[in-house]
Amino acid sequence: MSQYTEELRSTAKAMVAPNKGILAMDESNRTCNKRFQKVGIDTTEEKRRQYRQLLLTTPNLGDYISGAILYDETIRQKTDDGKPFTDVMKDQGVIIGIKVDTGAKDLAGHPGEKVTEGLDGLRDRIAEYYQMGARFAKWRAVITIGDGIPTPACLEANAHALARYAALCQEGGLVPIVEPEVLIDGDHTIDRCHEVTNQTLNTVFNQLYAQGVAFDQMVLKPSMVIAGKQCPQQSTPQEVAERTIQCLRDNVPASVPGIAFLSGGQTVEQAAQHLNIMNSESLISQCPWRITFSYARAIQGPGMEHWAGDANNVKKAQELIQHRAQCNSAASMGKYSPDMEKQPAMA
Repeated sequence: MSQYTEELRSTAKAMVAPNKGILAMDESNRTCNKRFQKVGIDTTEEKRRQYRQLLLTTPNLGDYISGAILYDETIRQKTDDGKPFTDVMKDQGVIIGIKVDTGAKDLAGHPGEKVTEGLDGLRDRIAEYYQMGARFAKWRAVITIGDGIPTPACLEANAHALARYAALCQEGGLVPIVEPEVLIDGDHTIDRCHEVTNQTLNTVFNQLYAQGVAFDQMVLKPSMVIAGKQCPQQSTPQEVAERTIQCLRDNVPASVPGIAFLSGGQTVEQAAQHLNIMNSESLISQCPWRITFSYARAIQGPGMEHWAGDANNVKKAQELIQHRAQCNSAASMGKYSPDMEKQPAMA
């Protein structure tokens, strides 16, 4: 047992507390710059700092957000008046999280498939992040559905890395978010997505068990079971919710405290709607775990577009971010309705 066992259990529970979800704002500099370019924002460290300040100082953020996942650059940054972002988060009651993988790279000998790297030196990085106030971490594996893929080699390599990462996190006092993302890109059917998600989760939990990861001290961040974006037969929201819950029930141990979904390519409305149906009485009553969100674009998107790098737009951008956080918070309790999209954020 880790010296951190009790702290890890209580952190994992707090991460998936009722009415709350996790804000993913851990985009690498490259990914953040790409999103900035799309809306005409300068791709500088200062603009990234201003934007992350905007996110973390959103009024009442802690009412809807339990924790936020930061990038290495962000956890070291400060507000305009010199206050560390980590202190801003503590004041908001938002748990500090950190992305620790170094990205998905081509898997040797397997064209079209990726494996996530970052295990080298991870023990020392975890120790540093813990000292800086982080209490959870994230590692994302990427699984592509295509002709003859994913292969067992890809699933095994990514599951093994996720399990090694998770074990190191628990040893060092950080709750691991285990994120095996089955990408939405492609023309695959919902049946094919279900099959691949099933294989992925099965392989991941076998590896977590083999590496001695404590299931009650982690959070799972999966993708939803959904037809590929280019599939002519798109899934209904009810189908997505039902197939996703079925897949989770078949693979995820009951002792995992919570499942925080990624939004992965869905619109902001879809991400809220799917989560809401999963939390409807008929489906949530089948689940032993809390079902919530760990969204990036489905919370940030409208705010980033409105801000567009202009200080005069900060207040309105924060209202849009708060509104998305509110909508997803409601969805995590089965209380979202499309009418909420028309309501402005509360001050």
